[in-house]
This record gives sequence, structure tokens and C-alpha cells, in this order.
Amino acid sequence: MGMESSSSGQDAAVGIDGAAAAEAAAEKLARAHDLILGQLRRVIVGHAEAVEELLTALFADGHCLFIGVPGLGKTLLVRTFARCLDLRFSRVQFTPDLMPSDITGSDILYHDPVTGQREFRFAHGPVFTNVLLADEINRAPPKTQSALLQAMQEKQVTAGGRTYPLELPFFVLATQNPIEQEGTYPLPEAQLDRFMFAVVMEYPSPEEEAEIAAVTTAGPMPEPQAVMSGQDVLRLQAVVRQVAVGETVLSYATRLVRRTRPQDPTAPDYVRRWVGWGAGPRATQALILAGKARALLHGRLAVSREDVRVLAMPVLRHRVLPSFAAEAEGISAEHIITRLLEETPG
Repeated sequence: MGMESSSSGQDAAVGIDGAAAAEAAAEKLARAHDLILGQLRRVIVGHAEAVEELLTALFADGHCLFIGVPGLGKTLLVRTFARCLDLRFSRVQFTPDLMPSDITGSDILYHDPVTGQREFRFAHGPVFTNVLLADEINRAPPKTQSALLQAMQEKQVTAGGRTYPLELPFFVLATQNPIEQEGTYPLPEAQLDRFMFAVVMEYPSPEEEAEIAAVTTAGPMPEPQAVMSGQDVLRLQAVVRQVAVGETVLSYATRLVRRTRPQDPTAPDYVRRWVGWGAGPRATQALILAGKARALLHGRLAVSREDVRVLAMPVLRHRVLPSFAAEAEGISAEHIITRLLEETPG
């Protein structure tokens, strides 16, 4: 694997000290990717793009929102993913009566039978894990959804006036059904913005659907093997952050995100008409960080504009909010992003 030539003399290829160390880091991440992918493929049929985006988010230390109709294997993918990494896994079924304390935990009165003393002790909720599956996250009211905000951003939980750190690595992988709207609560923009990717899971191809039917009706499903520990994940995440980004790529990512904002002077006319609210700075951060992970996963030591372009859809689709005019004309966020990618100069 060699260094990718940059489009500008100012572009740095990699921030890791030494070419040999950079090569070794890229090879180690590629091996980790192949090991996890091999185990996932024992259980998951199809969904190659969703799996790739999940693994990119893993090494970029980002959370994912999986959007798809029931029965596509969203929950199975998340559960298998946690087993491959030998990480603690918790699943919370979001319902309208779920309370914030059902996620974070709460203080309970403890009575010592020996001394007779009573004291409040914090009972940890399911958020104290490595991989939290928030199943059907939009079925809980915003008050409960917001219980995840601090955990997702700061990797800690505050309850009863005290702050408790979460064990790293920590990922929130949420699922959402885009069809069923009765009894659901749209995720607030602040909540959506904390997901690095919104991953859309499509129906399988005819061949994949036939394979799914054959595998799932023939007997016990194969069990994935743990191929990596949490400490391994943290070390690889640190490697990803060392990858440098050239000025031209950084400028392109920034320009692309800013053009999604209707109030920005560089926004095209159709964005001013079709976008109610554009992507914030977290989108630019997500594009760059995920671009670093994707570059290394593909054996390259520099982030390219192509990395940014490929990742733009999962990064932006939940951060670009169509206006009423767009909804009236049947224009989706994906349509707007696709047009921006076609027209934003590199």
C-alpha cells in the first residue's frame, strides 16, 4: 500500500510518524476490518453498504441510526456486530411509556440489614454498556430520547447531581421504522445530529432473499466468534485520528456542508427553496473523521475527495431538513444531497 498522491502540494498524506508506521497502521486496520466482516457474513446476508458504513463508524467512533422497514435484519446486524467485538451489549425497546431513568438508571434507597443504615445508591441503567441498541427509538417521547444526548456526546451520564463515566468504547446503534408513523415521535434535530451516520437498509435482492429464507429455516443460525476486544477498538480509533487531511479535501468537505444551509451565501437557489435547515459543523467533523477511517480501511494513507463524496449521503441525509415547499413537490433530502454532490466543485 502506497501513499495516495494529493491534489495540492500542501496536502499531507498522513500524520502518523514514519512511513513504516503508517503502512503498519493501515494494514492492521484492514485486517481488523476483514476479521469483523468475515464474522458478520456468517450471519448477515446482503446489506453490504450498511455493513461497510457500520464498520466505518466503528473505527471513527461514531453512532449510527438504522432506517428500514421491519424484517430487514437491523437488530440482528447490531447484535452480531457486538458479539464480533466481544463487547457488552444492551438492548432497550423504546416504547411511549419508557422513562429517562429506564435508560440511564436512578438512585434507589438501600437498607443495610447488618447496620440498619439507609443510603441512596445509584443503580446503573442499560446505557452503561459498550453497544447500546435503541430499538425503534422514535417510539419513545422526546423527553426519553433526550436521555441519550449526554451519553452520546460526552460518554458520561449525570443523575442525582453526580456524573458517571461510561466504559469505552461506547456506541449507540438505533433503529427506526420509516413507514409506521402512528404512535411515534420524530427525533429532535439535536438528537439526530449526534448520529454520525443515518444508514438506510433496503430490501434484499431476489438472490439474497432466497438465501435468507434458506439459511434461517434450515436450523440454528451460526454463532459469530469474537475477533477483537474493546481495547483493540480503542487503539484502532486512535490510529484513525492520526491520519492527516489535505487542505483541498478539508475545503471540499466544508464547502459541501455549508452549501446545505439556505442562509449561506454560497447556497444554490434550489437549496434556499427546498431546505428548511441545513447541516451544522458536526456534519463537517463527521465527514472528515469518517473519511479518515474509510481511507485506512481501503488501504490508503490519505483522505480523498472520493471518500467525502461516498460518505456524504449517510452523513447528511438526517441533517438536511426539507422545507414545506420541498415536501409539497416530493423532493427528499437524498435528492437535494445528490444534486449538491453533482454541482459542488472539487
